[in-house]
Amino acid sequence: MKALVTGAGGFIGSFLLKELLRRGYSARALFLPDEDASDAQQLKAEIVRGDLTKPETLKGISDGIDIVFHLATRVLDWGSKKTFQRVMVEGTGNLLGESSGKIERFVYFSSLAALGLGQDVVGLDEDALRKRCGIPYCDTKIEAEDLVTSFCNEHGMAYTIIRPANVIGPGSAWVRDILDAYYRGPLPLIDGGKAPGAMVYVTNLVDGALLAAESDKAIGRIYHFRDDYDITWKEYLETLGSWIGKKPLGNIPFKLAWGLGAFLEALLTPLGIRPTMTRLAAGVMGRNNDVDNSRARKELGWKSRVHLEEAIKEIEQWVKSVYIPARKGS
Repeated sequence: MKALVTGAGGFIGSFLLKELLRRGYSARALFLPDEDASDAQQLKAEIVRGDLTKPETLKGISDGIDIVFHLATRVLDWGSKKTFQRVMVEGTGNLLGESSGKIERFVYFSSLAALGLGQDVVGLDEDALRKRCGIPYCDTKIEAEDLVTSFCNEHGMAYTIIRPANVIGPGSAWVRDILDAYYRGPLPLIDGGKAPGAMVYVTNLVDGALLAAESDKAIGRIYHFRDDYDITWKEYLETLGSWIGKKPLGNIPFKLAWGLGAFLEALLTPLGIRPTMTRLAAGVMGRNNDVDNSRARKELGWKSRVHLEEAIKEIEQWVKSVYIPARKGS
């Protein structure tokens, strides 16, 4: 079985690529023209260079491929809608077009954000109504899901959509960006930090994605992957901060954080400046995003292989052995 992994240089993609090769898959990994692919090369993956927004660079990328894992996305929590659409919607369309008639399964990595951030989505399952919330990342995830569904149905291509919760692990955005924010400081809690973390550890997510990719039951299905970790954002932020001698300072009510995020995004995005508060951050950390994960458990037999204590220990090891030394050396 040969897999194509887009976004192979990203956090989730690198873990998925390693696990595919460990399980005996052969793998082709898509990297941007100037992106570092040294880790994938060491794993003996086939490296290809291309840009999803430039279809001419994707010619032949799906030749000889059985399954596509499409993870390439724009992971930032700010930016123009046009920028997100180019990568997340138009780029997905270009990959679908190049894969049509060649592959057996298209696995698209979406996000629980497709349900609409800024509201409590606790208990919502995969059939719940999605809600546009004005955040480019969220709204273009909805558009990309619709594109995958319509294209695959029209062209007779099997597909599965994965919606991860907030993905944590050594080097994830929900580790590195939070630590960076502490150093920029101060880092306040949102709504007291009482919302559940709604997290999935990267290893557990990869387990689930492969179960879905290899199951006929998963054809045409959407799956939420969220670990049942009993940790709030306050507890998580305090834990990360303790490793670098920092802690949250102050608190911003959710409505104020959301409004401030909207204001700063409108003011700073056109200038190319990252806002200090965004609606995505407010929606993730200030609302209950514990979506229903029972479908993956019942249909795929998925469960969390890495429990919370082990996950935190592995993240701490990365922070102390990689993040802190790199910061001291910068």
